[in-house]
Amino acid sequence: MEVKTSDYYEFLQISRHADEETIHRVYRFLAARYHPDNATTGNTEMFEQLKTAYDVLSDPDRRSEYDAGFITEASNKPPLSNSVDFLDSMNGELNRRLAVLAVLYFRRRSNPHSPEVSLAEIEARMGFPRDYLDFTAWYLMKKGYITRADNSDFTLTAPGVDFVETQRANIPVLNKMLTNGESPATTTEECDYPDRSFRPLIVLPDMTVIADRRSPNRDRRANAAARLAAVSDGHSELPSRRSSD
Repeated sequence: MEVKTSDYYEFLQISRHADEETIHRVYRFLAARYHPDNATTGNTEMFEQLKTAYDVLSDPDRRSEYDAGFITEASNKPPLSNSVDFLDSMNGELNRRLAVLAVLYFRRRSNPHSPEVSLAEIEARMGFPRDYLDFTAWYLMKKGYITRADNSDFTLTAPGVDFVETQRANIPVLNKMLTNGESPATTTEECDYPDRSFRPLIVLPDMTVIADRRSPNRDRRANAAARLAAVSDGHSELPSRRSSD
């Protein structure tokens, strides 16, 4: 089997499902850039690596063998279902949504030029049958967190990246999947936030995010709003803070 020192697809910045024409076109473009005769961007080492990648991916038999090696490597990773419950009656669907986002986020960060992930790869990474992911994928697409290409591959969108990065600290199971660490607290209330002034966001079951506006100063803010309302009604002076409090 071909010894891999890097991800050839990532090096060429193409999808794992790219056709032969795409591979050839990208190769010619990069070859012109890295060729040693190019006084501006020539790079002998990069050119040799490019040639090796092209020789493998342009040959159907060598490409199949190369792909099989990556599938084997991926299969050695424990699926997320080993540590995350995707079947729980209350949180199973939410966990499935978060898992899909986590898998796509990893790909988007590691390979921004080719962030597509196939349904088969998602299924393998989650360790969960694809038959149960149709509703999950539909929901995430409707929310605008993911998109699906004509070849059925999934990609994380900018709103999806924002959701993952802003909610990671507030959703323990999401943080668990992103860090692959030890099992954290199961609810936001159980998390130990070093900054006690930080109020975590509340994530509803449908993944709608709202700010937690609860505060011991709520009455004080209400009084301030009342004083401003009084000014807008034509009063020349603000009501006394003492009297309103």
